[in-house]
Amino acid sequence: MGNSKDLCINGAWELLFEKYDIPKKVDDNGSFEIDAKQIKEVKEPRLMAKFDHSVNLPEIFSKNHFTILPITRGRYVIGNFQAYQNLKQINADSPIKRMPLPDYIESLDLSKITSEAIALNCAYASGIIADFLHENELNPTVAGRSGSDAFDFFINLNKHGKNIFYPTQTKKICVNKSQIEIDAGYEGLHSLALIEAKLDISEDFLIRQIYYPYRVWKKRIQKPVRSIFFIYSNGIYNLYEYEFTDLENYNSLIQIRHSRYAIEDTKIRMADIERVLQETVVLGDNSGIPFPQADKFERVINLCELLVTKKLSCREITEHYAFDKRQTDYYANSARYLGLIDKKEEENNIYYLLTKDGRRILGLGYQDRQLEFCKLILQHRIFNSVLKEYIKNKNIPVQKSKIIEIMREANLYPSYSDVTISRRSSTVRKWIEWILDLVK
Repeated sequence: MGNSKDLCINGAWELLFEKYDIPKKVDDNGSFEIDAKQIKEVKEPRLMAKFDHSVNLPEIFSKNHFTILPITRGRYVIGNFQAYQNLKQINADSPIKRMPLPDYIESLDLSKITSEAIALNCAYASGIIADFLHENELNPTVAGRSGSDAFDFFINLNKHGKNIFYPTQTKKICVNKSQIEIDAGYEGLHSLALIEAKLDISEDFLIRQIYYPYRVWKKRIQKPVRSIFFIYSNGIYNLYEYEFTDLENYNSLIQIRHSRYAIEDTKIRMADIERVLQETVVLGDNSGIPFPQADKFERVINLCELLVTKKLSCREITEHYAFDKRQTDYYANSARYLGLIDKKEEENNIYYLLTKDGRRILGLGYQDRQLEFCKLILQHRIFNSVLKEYIKNKNIPVQKSKIIEIMREANLYPSYSDVTISRRSSTVRKWIEWILDLVK
Protein backbone atom coordinates (compact mmCIF):
# COMPACT_ATOMS: atom_id res chain seq x y z
CA MET A 1 0.00 0.00 0.00
CA GLY A 2 3.06 2.22 -0.03
CA ASN A 3 2.24 3.75 -3.45
CA SER A 4 -1.38 4.56 -2.64
CA LYS A 5 -1.04 8.16 -1.43
CA ASP A 6 -2.21 9.56 -4.77
CA LEU A 7 -5.39 7.46 -4.80
CA CYS A 8 -8.78 9.11 -4.89
CA ILE A 9 -10.72 8.85 -1.65
CA ASN A 10 -12.94 6.04 -2.95
CA GLY A 11 -9.95 4.01 -4.10
CA ALA A 12 -8.20 4.51 -0.77
CA TRP A 13 -11.26 3.31 1.15
CA GLU A 14 -11.55 0.27 -1.12
CA LEU A 15 -8.06 -0.75 -0.04
CA LEU A 16 -8.96 -0.31 3.63
CA PHE A 17 -12.25 -2.18 3.26
CA GLU A 18 -10.37 -5.10 1.72
CA LYS A 19 -7.45 -5.11 4.16
CA TYR A 20 -9.60 -4.96 7.30
CA ASP A 21 -12.61 -6.84 5.91
CA ILE A 22 -14.81 -3.99 7.08
CA PRO A 23 -18.20 -5.16 5.68
CA LYS A 24 -17.87 -8.51 7.46
CA LYS A 25 -16.81 -6.85 10.71
CA VAL A 26 -19.85 -4.57 10.57
CA ASP A 27 -22.13 -7.56 9.86
CA ASP A 28 -20.59 -9.56 12.72
CA ASN A 29 -20.28 -6.81 15.33
CA GLY A 30 -22.67 -4.06 14.30
CA SER A 31 -19.84 -1.59 13.62
CA PHE A 32 -16.11 -1.32 12.97
CA GLU A 33 -13.68 1.07 14.62
CA ILE A 34 -10.68 2.41 12.74
CA ASP A 35 -8.01 4.87 13.84
CA ALA A 36 -6.10 7.60 12.05
CA LYS A 37 -2.91 5.54 11.91
CA GLN A 38 -4.68 2.81 9.91
CA ILE A 39 -6.28 5.36 7.58
CA LYS A 40 -2.95 7.10 7.06
CA GLU A 41 -1.61 3.92 5.46
CA VAL A 42 -3.41 5.03 2.29
CA LYS A 43 -4.24 8.74 2.62
CA GLU A 44 -4.37 11.66 5.02
CA PRO A 45 -7.16 11.02 7.60
CA ARG A 46 -8.42 14.63 7.44
CA LEU A 47 -9.40 13.98 3.79
CA MET A 48 -10.76 10.50 4.38
CA ALA A 49 -13.44 11.03 7.03
CA LYS A 50 -15.08 14.38 6.19
CA PHE A 51 -18.31 13.79 4.28
CA ASP A 52 -20.62 16.72 5.02
CA HIS A 53 -23.38 15.41 2.73
CA SER A 54 -24.42 11.86 1.89
CA VAL A 55 -23.60 12.45 -1.78
CA ASN A 56 -19.96 12.97 -0.75
CA LEU A 57 -19.65 9.44 0.63
CA PRO A 58 -17.25 7.18 -1.28
CA GLU A 59 -18.96 4.68 -3.56
CA ILE A 60 -17.94 1.75 -1.38
CA PHE A 61 -19.69 3.39 1.61
CA SER A 62 -22.87 4.00 -0.39
CA LYS A 63 -22.82 0.46 -1.76
CA ASN A 64 -22.74 -0.98 1.76
CA HIS A 65 -25.07 1.69 3.27
CA PHE A 66 -22.23 2.75 5.60
CA THR A 67 -21.37 6.08 7.16
CA ILE A 68 -18.50 7.11 9.43
CA LEU A 69 -18.48 9.12 12.67
CA PRO A 70 -15.63 10.30 14.92
CA ILE A 71 -15.64 8.90 18.46
CA THR A 72 -12.31 10.12 19.87
CA ARG A 73 -9.54 12.31 18.53
CA GLY A 74 -8.18 10.23 15.70
CA ARG A 75 -10.60 7.30 15.98
CA TYR A 76 -13.77 6.59 14.01
CA VAL A 77 -16.66 4.14 13.87
CA ILE A 78 -18.15 2.77 10.64
CA GLY A 79 -21.61 1.24 10.46
CA ASN A 80 -25.06 1.22 8.87
CA PHE A 81 -25.88 4.53 10.54
CA GLN A 82 -28.54 7.03 9.52
CA ALA A 83 -26.14 9.90 9.90
CA TYR A 84 -27.70 12.50 7.57
CA GLN A 85 -30.79 14.70 7.69
CA ASN A 86 -32.68 15.72 4.55
CA LEU A 87 -33.10 19.44 4.05
CA LYS A 88 -36.59 20.56 3.21
CA GLN A 89 -36.63 22.08 -0.24
CA ILE A 90 -36.69 25.86 -0.27
CA ASN A 91 -40.07 27.17 -1.33
CA ALA A 92 -39.68 29.99 -3.84
CA ASP A 93 -42.94 31.46 -2.54
CA SER A 94 -41.61 31.87 1.00
CA PRO A 95 -40.90 35.54 1.76
CA ILE A 96 -37.41 37.01 1.77
CA LYS A 97 -36.92 39.53 4.56
CA ARG A 98 -34.53 42.33 3.74
CA MET A 99 -32.14 43.54 6.43
CA PRO A 100 -29.51 45.96 5.05
CA LEU A 101 -26.12 46.52 6.60
CA PRO A 102 -25.70 49.61 8.78
CA ASP A 103 -24.50 52.62 6.77
CA TYR A 104 -21.22 52.83 8.68
CA ILE A 105 -20.05 49.34 7.60
CA GLU A 106 -17.44 49.73 4.85
CA SER A 107 -15.32 46.60 5.25
CA LEU A 108 -17.91 44.04 4.14
CA ASP A 109 -18.20 43.72 0.36
CA LEU A 110 -21.42 41.91 -0.58
CA SER A 111 -19.98 40.99 -3.99
CA LYS A 112 -17.11 39.10 -2.36
CA ILE A 113 -18.68 36.67 0.09
CA THR A 114 -16.22 33.83 -0.47
CA SER A 115 -16.23 32.06 2.88
CA GLU A 116 -18.62 30.94 5.61
CA ALA A 117 -16.94 33.38 8.01
CA ILE A 118 -17.65 36.40 5.78
CA ALA A 119 -21.24 35.27 5.20
CA LEU A 120 -21.75 34.94 8.96
CA ASN A 121 -20.21 38.38 9.57
CA CYS A 122 -22.63 39.90 7.05
CA ALA A 123 -25.60 38.11 8.64
CA TYR A 124 -24.55 39.24 12.13
CA ALA A 125 -23.79 42.86 11.19
CA SER A 126 -27.10 43.25 9.32
CA GLY A 127 -29.11 41.87 12.24
CA ILE A 128 -30.26 38.75 10.36
CA ILE A 129 -29.07 36.36 13.05
CA ALA A 130 -30.57 38.37 15.91
CA ASP A 131 -33.87 38.64 14.04
CA PHE A 132 -34.02 34.90 13.37
CA LEU A 133 -33.21 34.06 16.99
CA HIS A 134 -35.58 36.73 18.41
CA GLU A 135 -32.75 38.02 20.59
CA ASN A 136 -32.46 41.78 21.13
CA GLU A 137 -28.93 41.51 22.52
CA LEU A 138 -26.53 39.07 20.90
CA ASN A 139 -22.79 38.55 21.17
CA PRO A 140 -20.40 36.23 19.32
CA THR A 141 -18.87 33.85 21.85
CA VAL A 142 -17.76 30.30 21.05
CA ALA A 143 -16.26 29.31 17.67
CA GLY A 144 -13.55 27.11 16.20
CA ARG A 145 -12.25 23.65 17.02
CA SER A 146 -12.15 22.04 20.42
CA GLY A 147 -12.40 18.67 22.10
CA SER A 148 -15.69 17.20 23.24
CA ASP A 149 -16.58 15.87 26.64
CA ALA A 150 -17.61 12.23 27.08
CA PHE A 151 -21.18 11.40 26.06
CA ASP A 152 -23.18 8.48 24.66
CA PHE A 153 -26.01 8.43 22.17
CA PHE A 154 -28.17 6.09 20.13
CA ILE A 155 -28.27 6.31 16.35
CA ASN A 156 -30.75 4.72 13.94
CA LEU A 157 -29.56 1.91 11.69
CA ASN A 158 -30.26 1.47 7.99
CA LYS A 159 -30.67 -2.29 8.26
CA HIS A 160 -30.07 -5.37 10.42
CA GLY A 161 -26.63 -6.88 10.61
CA LYS A 162 -26.30 -10.43 9.33
CA ASN A 163 -25.62 -12.02 12.68
CA ILE A 164 -26.91 -9.36 15.05
CA PHE A 165 -30.52 -8.36 15.54
CA TYR A 166 -31.24 -4.88 16.86
CA PRO A 167 -34.80 -4.88 18.27
CA THR A 168 -34.97 -1.08 18.34
CA GLN A 169 -32.91 -0.62 15.16
CA THR A 170 -30.44 1.60 16.98
CA LYS A 171 -26.78 1.40 17.93
CA LYS A 172 -25.14 2.95 20.99
CA ILE A 173 -22.11 5.14 20.25
CA CYS A 174 -19.66 6.31 22.92
CA VAL A 175 -17.81 9.57 22.27
CA ASN A 176 -14.91 10.94 24.32
CA LYS A 177 -12.63 13.84 23.41
CA SER A 178 -13.69 13.85 19.77
CA GLN A 179 -12.90 17.02 17.88
CA ILE A 180 -15.85 19.33 17.32
CA GLU A 181 -15.97 22.46 15.21
CA ILE A 182 -18.38 25.36 15.60
CA ASP A 183 -18.57 27.88 12.77
CA ALA A 184 -20.15 30.48 15.02
CA GLY A 185 -21.78 30.71 18.43
CA TYR A 186 -23.94 33.65 19.51
CA GLU A 187 -25.19 34.15 23.03
CA GLY A 188 -28.18 36.31 23.87
CA LEU A 189 -30.17 36.96 27.02
CA HIS A 190 -32.22 33.81 26.51
CA SER A 191 -30.12 31.26 24.62
CA LEU A 192 -26.84 30.18 23.05
CA ALA A 193 -27.13 29.52 19.30
CA LEU A 194 -24.55 27.25 17.66
CA ILE A 195 -24.33 27.65 13.90
CA GLU A 196 -23.13 25.28 11.19
CA ALA A 197 -22.60 27.37 8.05
CA LYS A 198 -22.32 26.31 4.41
CA LEU A 199 -21.81 27.98 1.05
CA ASP A 200 -22.86 24.89 -0.91
CA ILE A 201 -26.48 24.03 -1.64
CA SER A 202 -27.26 20.44 -0.71
CA GLU A 203 -30.02 17.89 -0.32
CA ASP A 204 -28.98 16.95 3.22
CA PHE A 205 -26.38 17.55 5.93
CA LEU A 206 -24.42 15.53 8.48
CA ILE A 207 -26.34 15.65 11.77
CA ARG A 208 -23.09 15.24 13.72
CA GLN A 209 -22.11 18.79 12.80
CA ILE A 210 -24.87 20.20 14.98
CA TYR A 211 -25.43 17.28 17.38
CA TYR A 212 -21.92 16.96 18.85
CA PRO A 213 -21.63 20.71 19.68
CA TYR A 214 -25.18 20.62 21.08
CA ARG A 215 -24.31 17.75 23.44
CA VAL A 216 -21.11 19.45 24.60
CA TRP A 217 -22.68 22.84 25.35
CA LYS A 218 -25.95 21.47 26.71
CA LYS A 219 -23.92 20.11 29.63
CA ARG A 220 -21.84 23.25 30.17
CA ILE A 221 -24.45 26.03 30.45
CA GLN A 222 -27.89 26.56 31.95
CA LYS A 223 -29.42 28.48 29.03
CA PRO A 224 -31.16 26.65 26.19
CA VAL A 225 -28.76 25.63 23.40
CA ARG A 226 -30.13 26.12 19.89
CA SER A 227 -28.89 24.36 16.76
CA ILE A 228 -28.88 26.45 13.58
CA PHE A 229 -28.03 25.34 10.05
CA PHE A 230 -27.07 28.28 7.82
CA ILE A 231 -26.71 28.37 4.02
CA TYR A 232 -25.58 31.39 2.01
CA SER A 233 -25.77 31.42 -1.79
CA ASN A 234 -26.51 34.01 -4.46
CA GLY A 235 -27.37 36.80 -2.05
CA ILE A 236 -29.85 34.77 0.01
CA TYR A 237 -29.34 33.69 3.62
CA ASN A 238 -31.27 30.55 4.60
CA LEU A 239 -31.47 29.80 8.33
CA TYR A 240 -32.93 26.57 9.72
CA GLU A 241 -33.45 25.85 13.41
CA TYR A 242 -33.47 22.26 14.65
CA GLU A 243 -34.49 20.87 18.02
CA PHE A 244 -33.39 17.51 19.46
CA THR A 245 -36.45 16.10 21.21
CA ASP A 246 -34.43 13.35 22.93
CA LEU A 247 -31.02 14.37 24.24
CA GLU A 248 -29.50 10.91 23.75
CA ASN A 249 -31.05 10.22 20.33
CA TYR A 250 -28.92 11.42 17.42
CA ASN A 251 -31.88 11.16 15.03
CA SER A 252 -34.46 12.95 17.20
CA LEU A 253 -34.01 16.33 15.52
CA ILE A 254 -36.96 18.15 14.03
CA GLN A 255 -36.92 21.34 11.98
CA ILE A 256 -38.89 23.95 13.85
CA ARG A 257 -38.23 27.06 11.76
CA HIS A 258 -36.83 28.22 8.44
CA SER A 259 -36.47 31.80 7.21
CA ARG A 260 -34.95 33.49 4.19
CA TYR A 261 -33.15 36.82 4.34
CA ALA A 262 -31.32 39.21 2.03
CA ILE A 263 -29.18 42.26 2.65
CA GLU A 264 -29.69 43.71 -0.82
CA ASP A 265 -32.98 44.61 -2.46
CA THR A 266 -34.30 41.43 -4.14
CA LYS A 267 -37.38 42.91 -5.80
CA ILE A 268 -37.61 41.97 -9.49
CA ARG A 269 -40.76 42.71 -11.49
CA MET A 270 -42.27 40.83 -14.40
CA ALA A 271 -41.61 43.95 -16.47
CA ASP A 272 -37.88 43.47 -15.80
CA ILE A 273 -38.04 39.90 -17.09
CA GLU A 274 -40.01 40.92 -20.18
CA ARG A 275 -37.53 43.72 -20.88
CA VAL A 276 -34.62 41.27 -20.77
CA LEU A 277 -36.53 38.91 -23.05
CA GLN A 278 -37.18 41.67 -25.60
CA GLU A 279 -33.61 43.01 -25.54
CA THR A 280 -31.78 39.68 -25.63
CA VAL A 281 -30.37 38.59 -28.99
CA VAL A 282 -30.64 34.85 -29.58
CA LEU A 283 -27.26 33.29 -30.32
CA GLY A 284 -26.28 30.20 -32.27
CA ASP A 285 -25.83 26.83 -30.60
CA ASN A 286 -22.85 26.22 -28.29
CA SER A 287 -21.14 23.69 -30.50
CA GLY A 288 -19.59 20.79 -28.66
CA ILE A 289 -21.23 21.50 -25.29
CA PRO A 290 -24.13 19.20 -24.34
CA PHE A 291 -27.59 20.67 -23.85
CA PRO A 292 -28.10 21.25 -20.11
CA GLN A 293 -29.33 18.46 -17.85
CA ALA A 294 -29.28 20.21 -14.49
CA ASP A 295 -32.74 20.97 -13.14
CA LYS A 296 -31.72 23.17 -10.20
CA PHE A 297 -30.44 26.42 -11.60
CA GLU A 298 -29.57 27.55 -8.06
CA ARG A 299 -26.87 24.87 -8.05
CA VAL A 300 -25.46 26.10 -11.37
CA ILE A 301 -25.00 29.48 -9.69
CA ASN A 302 -23.64 27.85 -6.56
CA LEU A 303 -21.01 25.94 -8.55
CA CYS A 304 -19.86 29.23 -10.06
CA GLU A 305 -19.64 30.75 -6.57
CA LEU A 306 -17.39 27.88 -5.47
CA LEU A 307 -14.99 28.83 -8.28
CA VAL A 308 -14.64 32.49 -7.27
CA THR A 309 -11.51 31.98 -5.20
CA LYS A 310 -9.74 29.35 -7.31
CA LYS A 311 -10.06 26.86 -10.14
CA LEU A 312 -11.17 23.37 -9.10
CA SER A 313 -10.66 19.96 -10.63
CA CYS A 314 -13.56 17.64 -11.34
CA ARG A 315 -12.36 15.46 -8.46
CA GLU A 316 -12.15 18.40 -6.04
CA ILE A 317 -15.69 19.51 -6.85
CA THR A 318 -16.98 15.96 -6.46
CA GLU A 319 -15.12 15.12 -3.25
CA HIS A 320 -15.51 18.38 -1.34
CA TYR A 321 -18.90 19.74 -2.32
CA ALA A 322 -22.46 18.48 -2.44
CA PHE A 323 -22.14 16.84 -5.86
CA ASP A 324 -21.55 13.33 -7.06
CA LYS A 325 -19.42 12.64 -10.15
CA ARG A 326 -22.37 12.65 -12.53
CA GLN A 327 -23.78 15.87 -11.04
CA THR A 328 -20.38 17.54 -11.34
CA ASP A 329 -20.39 16.82 -15.08
CA TYR A 330 -24.02 17.90 -15.56
CA TYR A 331 -23.77 21.17 -13.63
CA ALA A 332 -20.31 22.07 -14.94
CA ASN A 333 -21.45 21.52 -18.53
CA SER A 334 -24.56 23.61 -17.86
CA ALA A 335 -22.42 26.50 -16.59
CA ARG A 336 -20.17 26.09 -19.65
CA TYR A 337 -23.25 26.14 -21.91
CA LEU A 338 -24.07 29.58 -20.49
CA GLY A 339 -20.50 30.85 -20.81
CA LEU A 340 -20.01 31.16 -17.06
CA ILE A 341 -17.10 28.73 -16.70
CA ASP A 342 -14.36 27.23 -18.84
CA LYS A 343 -12.96 23.70 -18.87
CA LYS A 344 -9.18 23.33 -19.07
CA GLU A 345 -6.88 20.34 -19.14
CA GLU A 346 -3.58 20.64 -17.29
CA GLU A 347 -1.19 17.79 -16.54
CA ASN A 348 -3.79 15.15 -17.45
CA ASN A 349 -6.33 16.70 -15.10
CA ILE A 350 -9.56 18.54 -15.93
CA TYR A 351 -10.08 21.90 -14.21
CA TYR A 352 -13.00 24.32 -14.18
CA LEU A 353 -12.59 28.07 -13.75
CA LEU A 354 -14.78 31.14 -14.08
CA THR A 355 -14.80 32.99 -17.39
CA LYS A 356 -14.26 36.73 -17.47
CA ASP A 357 -18.01 37.16 -17.99
CA GLY A 358 -18.80 34.77 -15.14
CA ARG A 359 -16.56 36.70 -12.77
CA ARG A 360 -18.11 39.99 -13.87
CA ILE A 361 -21.66 38.74 -13.28
CA LEU A 362 -20.89 37.33 -9.82
CA GLY A 363 -19.51 40.73 -8.87
CA LEU A 364 -22.82 42.49 -9.57
CA GLY A 365 -25.50 43.40 -7.05
CA TYR A 366 -28.39 40.97 -6.51
CA GLN A 367 -30.91 42.37 -8.99
CA ASP A 368 -28.44 42.97 -11.82
CA ARG A 369 -26.86 39.55 -11.27
CA GLN A 370 -30.18 37.70 -11.56
CA LEU A 371 -31.15 39.59 -14.70
CA GLU A 372 -27.76 38.80 -16.25
CA PHE A 373 -28.35 35.10 -15.53
CA CYS A 374 -31.75 35.46 -17.22
CA LYS A 375 -30.08 37.03 -20.25
CA LEU A 376 -27.58 34.17 -20.54
CA ILE A 377 -30.41 31.61 -20.45
CA LEU A 378 -32.61 33.52 -22.90
CA GLN A 379 -29.79 33.90 -25.42
CA HIS A 380 -30.54 30.27 -26.28
CA ARG A 381 -33.39 29.74 -28.70
CA ILE A 382 -35.24 26.95 -26.89
CA PHE A 383 -35.40 28.77 -23.54
CA ASN A 384 -36.30 32.01 -25.26
CA SER A 385 -39.18 30.37 -27.14
CA VAL A 386 -40.54 28.62 -24.04
CA LEU A 387 -40.64 31.84 -22.01
CA LYS A 388 -42.39 33.63 -24.89
CA GLU A 389 -44.93 30.78 -24.98
CA TYR A 390 -45.52 31.22 -21.25
CA ILE A 391 -46.13 34.97 -21.64
CA LYS A 392 -48.33 34.44 -24.72
CA ASN A 393 -50.50 32.04 -22.71
CA LYS A 394 -50.91 34.67 -19.97
CA ASN A 395 -48.66 33.01 -17.41
CA ILE A 396 -50.08 29.51 -17.74
CA PRO A 397 -47.25 26.94 -17.31
CA VAL A 398 -46.06 25.48 -20.62
CA GLN A 399 -46.85 21.77 -20.96
CA LYS A 400 -43.99 19.31 -21.29
CA SER A 401 -45.29 18.17 -24.69
CA LYS A 402 -45.06 21.75 -25.96
CA ILE A 403 -41.50 22.14 -24.68
CA ILE A 404 -40.51 18.92 -26.46
CA GLU A 405 -42.18 20.21 -29.63
CA ILE A 406 -40.18 23.46 -29.41
CA MET A 407 -36.95 21.49 -28.87
CA ARG A 408 -37.68 19.26 -31.87
CA GLU A 409 -38.50 22.23 -34.10
CA ALA A 410 -35.24 23.94 -33.12
CA ASN A 411 -33.39 20.83 -34.40
CA LEU A 412 -30.25 21.84 -32.51
CA TYR A 413 -29.50 18.32 -31.31
CA PRO A 414 -30.85 15.99 -34.01
CA SER A 415 -29.00 12.96 -32.59
CA TYR A 416 -30.88 13.11 -29.27
CA SER A 417 -33.33 10.28 -28.69
CA ASP A 418 -36.89 10.81 -27.49
CA VAL A 419 -35.81 9.79 -23.98
CA THR A 420 -32.94 12.28 -23.98
CA ILE A 421 -35.13 15.10 -25.31
CA SER A 422 -37.74 14.34 -22.65
CA ARG A 423 -35.10 14.43 -19.91
CA ARG A 424 -33.61 17.70 -21.17
CA SER A 425 -37.09 19.24 -21.40
CA SER A 426 -37.29 18.99 -17.63
CA THR A 427 -34.27 21.30 -17.34
CA VAL A 428 -35.88 23.79 -19.75
CA ARG A 429 -39.04 23.87 -17.64
CA LYS A 430 -37.11 24.21 -14.35
CA TRP A 431 -34.89 27.03 -15.62
CA ILE A 432 -37.89 28.96 -16.89
CA GLU A 433 -39.57 28.42 -13.51
CA TRP A 434 -36.42 29.79 -11.85
CA ILE A 435 -36.69 32.95 -13.95
CA LEU A 436 -40.37 33.37 -13.10
CA ASP A 437 -39.80 32.65 -9.41
CA LEU A 438 -37.56 35.73 -9.28
CA VAL A 439 -40.74 37.78 -9.56
CA LYS A 440 -42.34 35.91 -6.68
